[in-house]
Formats: sequence, structure tokens, C-alpha cells
Amino acid sequence: MTDTSHPLLPPTVPVLRLPGGADGPALQVGGVDSTDGVVVSPATGALERLLRGLDGRRTWRAVVADAVRDGHDPTAVDAVLRALVDTGLLVDLEAADLLATDAGPAASARAAAELPTATGGARWQARRRATVVVDGATRVGVPLAAVLAASGVGRVHVRDTGPVAAGDAVVGGLDAADEGRPRGLAAADAVRRASPLTDLRPPAGPADLVVLTRAWASTDPRVADLQRDGVAHLVATVRGETGVVGPLVVPGRTGCLRCAELLRRDADPRWPVLSAQLATDARPAGATVTCLLTALTAAVQVLGYVDGGGAPVTLGATLELRPPQFTPRSRRWGAHPECRCRPPRPPGG
Repeated sequence: MTDTSHPLLPPTVPVLRLPGGADGPALQVGGVDSTDGVVVSPATGALERLLRGLDGRRTWRAVVADAVRDGHDPTAVDAVLRALVDTGLLVDLEAADLLATDAGPAASARAAAELPTATGGARWQARRRATVVVDGATRVGVPLAAVLAASGVGRVHVRDTGPVAAGDAVVGGLDAADEGRPRGLAAADAVRRASPLTDLRPPAGPADLVVLTRAWASTDPRVADLQRDGVAHLVATVRGETGVVGPLVVPGRTGCLRCAELLRRDADPRWPVLSAQLATDARPAGATVTCLLTALTAAVQVLGYVDGGGAPVTLGATLELRPPQFTPRSRRWGAHPECRCRPPRPPGG
């Protein structure tokens, strides 16, 4: 970090008082779980306030200047800050990220908790600008939409029709009182409970990502439209008792869902007959833990994609979560030679 960095000590990092030693009372910052900590001695109430005041809104230079004004030794303050950097506890917040947070104390408090996971390279801004459509107000889809909204995704729209059934209720999603209501409206209310300021409207143009949460949505004809229009899409569903997240399809970069169908057909010639029957199965599936774990796993993949921080592990692959242990099983799905979803390689390529 430099003098122009904006140091943020995430509010989740504990700042704890230690018993007095030879140098008097001390403070321990972090270091209570798997992360390293920093012990600062001697500690004062003013030092604790200084650390808790590292909200990313001031530059490093301004933090030190304010500390000097409050009677701190600038060399000691600089040393504490550098020790926090060395242990990975201090985040350099992009100044523009703060401009992308919502106004109001509740929204600011939520943003303070989310920002550390999305800082660097203007990832928070990308998240705030992103539009994600969740196709299916299911026991996976609605909790997923709520988590994405609470995590700072700017626009989250749940697309579905028909009435809510009793079996659709799940923790963090639709509830028993929603039975009989329009699915899209009830889902919007669930997302609004998680994040009141999230834009819930359908997108005016293509979404950045569409998440397919129906059990066998990969066979839906609309998937071909997503592929043709170049819209990235991710499967996140529960089939029987197994949570399935992926593949994440990025048209032109990965194989498509039809490729996966063809690969399954190659492995089992009966698959097309079975798949056609499964596509009409709309029954709610999966225990609560399976649905919520699937939703959270999918949320990690969605955020990784819209933040632009790297290639999600489901890019061209699936993660299968089977109870009771839920140890993820990964399966890769390449492009099928019979499918024309990607441009052909040039000669010699």
C-alpha cells in the first residue's frame, strides 16, 4: 500500500483487549481463527478508535495525519498499519467502490461487510452494475437471488409464472404465507426482504448472467436462445437429492448445455428418452440443507463471474453435492464435435 491507498479494516476483524503486561494493556487485531493477528502494545482507547475508524474513506496519508492530530506517534501508527497489511488484515479499498455503495446507514453497514470480498480492480463496481436473472422461483432460485442481492449485485430479477405451491417454501426464500400468490411477485418480496434497495425489475436488454434453477432446465428450448444471443448462463438446481451447480456456459468460450446432453447420450444411448421425460418433472426436490448449500455454492460462482476476479470452477464443469457429506464432486463438460456452439478451430490450431 502507498500513501494514497484507502485502508479498510473490515468490521468482521476482531479487535480484542489483552491483559496488561510489562508495557501495559495490549490489543490483538485478528488472529483468532485461521488468520494471523497483530498484537499492539501499549494500547489505548484512542488507538482502538483509530483502528475501528479505518473505513476505507481516507487515504493512508490522511489516517496518519489525523492520528498525529489526536496525539499518536506517526511512526508507530505507520508501523501498525504496515503490520496489518503484512498479515492480510487490511484491505486497500478502491475509492470508486465507495461511490457505488447505496446511501443510508443500513445499506452502508451491509456494504461494509460485503466490500472486503469484492475489492481490487473495481470488482465492487462491476458487481453493483451487474444484472443477474434467476430463471425459476424454486427452493434454490429464490434463496440464491436473495443472497446475490444482499451481496451487492445491482439488479436481480427472478423470472417465473404460475402460483406458489406449499412445497416451494424454504428458509430464506418463499414461505408458507406465499402459497397461491404469483411466483414472480412472491420471489421479488423475498429478495426485497434481504436487500430493500436492489433493483428487481426485468432487464431492458441482455442480462450479464442467467441462472437456470429448474430441475432439468438445460433441456428448455430457451437455452438455445441464450446460446444464440451470447448470454452467459449457469445451471443451479437439485436433481433428486443431489445439488448440481454448473456448468457455467460462456458462449464462444465453453461447450454449451447441448454439448453436455450429447456427451451423456454418447455414454448412454437411452439418455434422450430419459431426458425428455425428466424435462417435464416440476416437483420440488431436495432437503432444505441441499437446496441452501446449492444456492450458496451457485452464489459463489455467480459473484466470481460478475466480479471478474478469475475463472469460476464451474466454467465448463459441474459441482455435484450429494448428502449426507456434501463433498463436492467435479465433472468436466467439454465441447461435443457434433455441436456447432463454438467457432471451428483454424487449420493447424
